[in-house]
Amino acid sequence: MRTHRAEASGISRAGLVQLGLSVLLLSSAWPAAKYALKLGTTPLWFAEGRAALSFLSVTLLVMLRGQLRWPHRADLPVLFSVGTLQLAAFFAFAHAAVAWVPAGRTAILANTTAIFVVPLSLLVLHERISALRWLAAGLGMAGVVVIMGPWAINWTDRNVLIGHGFLLAAGLSWSVAIIMVRGTRPRLTMFELLPWCFLLASMLLLPLTLWVAPHGTLGPRPSAWVALAYIGLLAGPVGTWCVLEASATLPTVVSSIGFLATPAAGLILSNIFLGEPFTADLLLGSALILGGVGFAAWPGRRR
Repeated sequence: MRTHRAEASGISRAGLVQLGLSVLLLSSAWPAAKYALKLGTTPLWFAEGRAALSFLSVTLLVMLRGQLRWPHRADLPVLFSVGTLQLAAFFAFAHAAVAWVPAGRTAILANTTAIFVVPLSLLVLHERISALRWLAAGLGMAGVVVIMGPWAINWTDRNVLIGHGFLLAAGLSWSVAIIMVRGTRPRLTMFELLPWCFLLASMLLLPLTLWVAPHGTLGPRPSAWVALAYIGLLAGPVGTWCVLEASATLPTVVSSIGFLATPAAGLILSNIFLGEPFTADLLLGSALILGGVGFAAWPGRRR
């Protein structure tokens, strides 16, 4: 009933603003991460540093607003789903995949939550999905296919397949977290739960990082630390909070299609700041994704 009411009442204007802000912040994080990794930062150490800095940043912000509270039992499903799946698992899979997959494709495939969210929202949450939003999902995924270029993948290379498997696992873990957030009602707000989510993610990532990359580094150069600080202190935590709020207030299909704009914007920013050339597939794929976002939001705006 809750999801049906959300669908019938149109689209929250605040939710769309949060969605747009999350796209801006999280898309800018990809060029910064790519820059740090090019300087020699170890992927899993970068993921751990990002989670730890985000925990410090969000905790300070929540304390300054007087909203730091212990989570209740009713908050545990959301806390564990976000901390374990949306943060720890996503960070681990996405950053580890950089070793096998070019960073540009990582930004695209790791964010393809609509592959899993559309069927999950239909089967688990029983959301009513209009034909126009199925079209939006189709346009968004067509844009992902064009940008990712599966015809250029060497499907006989075992390492390439492992890397793409990691990225699909990252998208699936994020999608399951979205479904769990919409299907539960925590007592604390998502803003109040974020410090505990990032703390859990950091605690889970640390032993994995020490095991897989015991001799890794957070950054051999100061500029790599600057990139890590931007993502860990600003883009990551604020962008994640906007993602969670948008996921909770917008219809699942609208939010998942909207999140597809994040990798497209990340590629565009990478072209601008890292000097990567614009290509026809990038422009066409980005146009398809943004078209899918527009179709997904259109029913609410029309009302």
